[in-house]
Amino acid sequence: MAFARRRPARTGALPGQVRVALHDRTREKVLSWGVDAGSGAVVVAGTHHVFVVDVEGSIVLDRPWHLVDGGTWDADEEALTVSWVDGAPDTRWVFRDGATFVPETLRERVQASVVLAESLRFRGRRTARVVIRQDLASGELVAQTLLGPGVRAADPEVRHATEEAMARLREQVGLT
Repeated sequence: MAFARRRPARTGALPGQVRVALHDRTREKVLSWGVDAGSGAVVVAGTHHVFVVDVEGSIVLDRPWHLVDGGTWDADEEALTVSWVDGAPDTRWVFRDGATFVPETLRERVQASVVLAESLRFRGRRTARVVIRQDLASGELVAQTLLGPGVRAADPEVRHATEEAMARLREQVGLT
């Protein structure tokens, strides 16, 4: 996930309706935010979660960083596409004029949540990852198995390899 972009042209105070929507998130510090050009919603990257607040001031997305698998920045489209660990559909936001640090913050927060990871390769260029992530709000460690395209959890080879890899990672962090 490389983000070679120019610095945002502007920064400013978080819009009032967004501050109101996030008012009870006392432990959440806003690290960056930007306005999605398509919906007008405000994307907020906080210390523990990523939020989207719609134009009416309602939180329509509230996901902890350990559920973000990754993001891809398309410089031509000025679009950030986010993939989710739990298989939820990808989310795409368009930020015009490069006026946000959300892509960089996403990268930093996702990396901060990864404690240990191991990549696995199978026949036919199939892949999987086993990961120990940290819930940045609670400090709890979370074990995740992420299967690549065409990889089935029911495949005995995959099941055996992911279980062995996860056991190694769990042992390393004391989750036995």
